[in-house]
Amino acid sequence: MYGSQTFEQYYKHLKEKYPSIQFTYYQSNVEGELINELQKVGFDNDGIILNPGGYTHTSVALGDAIASIKSPVVEVHISNVHAREDFRKISHVSAKAKGTICGLGLKGYELALLYFFKDSSL
Repeated sequence: MYGSQTFEQYYKHLKEKYPSIQFTYYQSNVEGELINELQKVGFDNDGIILNPGGYTHTSVALGDAIASIKSPVVEVHISNVHAREDFRKISHVSAKAKGTICGLGLKGYELALLYFFKDSSL
C-alpha cells in the first residue's frame, strides 16, 4: 500500500531536489506532541505539510490546533483514505487545512510542497 521507499529516503530526495528550500521535519505518534509542534512552528513557516495519520479521524484537538495557527497546512495521506474503511472518510483536519492530497503515495508530499511555492521559481 505504501511502497518500498522509506519516508526518510524520500525526505532526503526532496531536500536534494529542492536545495533552495529550508526543510524541517517532525514526526511523533503522540497527539499532544503534534499539537505542541504545530503551535511552535505554525506562525513562522511558509507552509506545513501534515500527515496526521489515524489522528485525522479522531482528533478534534489537532483540527483546532491547525485552525489556531497562521501558517497554511496541506494535509497529505499516502493512501486514498476514501477508498478504505468508512471511518477513515471522516476528517477533523481537512476542513481546517488549505487542501488535502491523498492516494498518490509519497509523491503527495512533493505536490504539497509545490503548492506552497507555486508563485516562485524553485
